[in-house]
Amino acid sequence: MEIVERELTEPWEGLLASPVGGGTAGALVLAGSSGRVMRERARLLARQGITALAIRWFGGTGQPPGICEVPLETFTAAVGLLRGAGARRVGVLGVSKGAEAALLTAVRDDRVDLVVALSPSPLVWCNVGPGRDGADRPYRSCWTWRGRPLPFVPMDDSWTPAEPQGEPVAIRGWYERSERTFAGLLPAAEIPVEEARAELILVAGGDDAMWPSGPYAERLAGRRRAAGAGVRLISRADAGHRPRFPGEPPSPPSSAFRYGGTPEADGLLGAAAWPHILDALRG
Repeated sequence: MEIVERELTEPWEGLLASPVGGGTAGALVLAGSSGRVMRERARLLARQGITALAIRWFGGTGQPPGICEVPLETFTAAVGLLRGAGARRVGVLGVSKGAEAALLTAVRDDRVDLVVALSPSPLVWCNVGPGRDGADRPYRSCWTWRGRPLPFVPMDDSWTPAEPQGEPVAIRGWYERSERTFAGLLPAAEIPVEEARAELILVAGGDDAMWPSGPYAERLAGRRRAAGAGVRLISRADAGHRPRFPGEPPSPPSSAFRYGGTPEADGLLGAAAWPHILDALRG
């Protein structure tokens, strides 16, 4: 399918990719802590007849340099742009920290019809990187809503990686330890996904080495089911933190982090989820 593209510079850097002639379904595409504008993923969706908007949501002009007190209004404004572009059904597709943002946006914005949360967390975590003041300590919330920071879970900085210095690190254990250390803060930091009107698709790998997205997805699904709300969970025990969809290349290796899984398993997980995501976006 032929597509048309429009580069955005305000109110944030982004790419709006649409099928020629437009479409009735829209998707907001959010990267994780890489901070990338996921242009290729937006194009992939547009070729399937879905108007897709990929944005930079931190690290850009006028934005916090890190994932620190990022206003959720960033995402509700993007939902509004998709609605204004003619989308009658809007989904938010986010990976990792972008999935955290997608879930929180759907809780607060009834215009969101679907959330696709890849490698999600059921909790609001502390900042990753500096805020507008340039400082990354003391820990603060990743997110604000109407100017107020959301309750969050900090990291236990007494944790040390098992890998030798200089090798890529698996930080899953850091998150698991921080949950135990700050167990009393978890209830306030839980994302109340049962309150969202949106449909929910969760995609998670059991071999995720960044954080335990497999068990996290189960927790999110459990909250939805307990409230009688719909949820679809798609998982593979051997996949890692970076599921990829058909037509996407394998993610490059990192010199800093271990992501878990294998390119083959990550691709199989994305391929299993892809038809469900397209069906749900199209309604």
